[in-house]
Amino acid sequence: MNHQHECPVETFIQVLGGKWKPMILWQLIESKKRFNDLEKLIPGVTQKMLSQHLRELEREGIVDRTVPPKVEYSLSEYGKTLIPVADVMCAWGEIHNKRKYEESAS
Repeated sequence: MNHQHECPVETFIQVLGGKWKPMILWQLIESKKRFNDLEKLIPGVTQKMLSQHLRELEREGIVDRTVPPKVEYSLSEYGKTLIPVADVMCAWGEIHNKRKYEESAS
């Protein structure tokens, strides 16, 4: 496959798409977290999905997993390049939520 002809948006969605990966990314921006912490911070995620998505993000080089004395997850240096993307997504979400609220109030 010629990687120069892959759609960059499709690549982004393949790597970070879905309900849980952006939430995991968002939670790891501030600090490293243990699995149980992530589970508590992301309501509705199952252990199976959280584990699967963390493995996928680790495989893509976005998340680092450190072991002993305790297993912790953090953004890799490469993963930190996604912080501006997450910030823009958050800003857009806030604008959109405000717009929806104002429309429903009128």
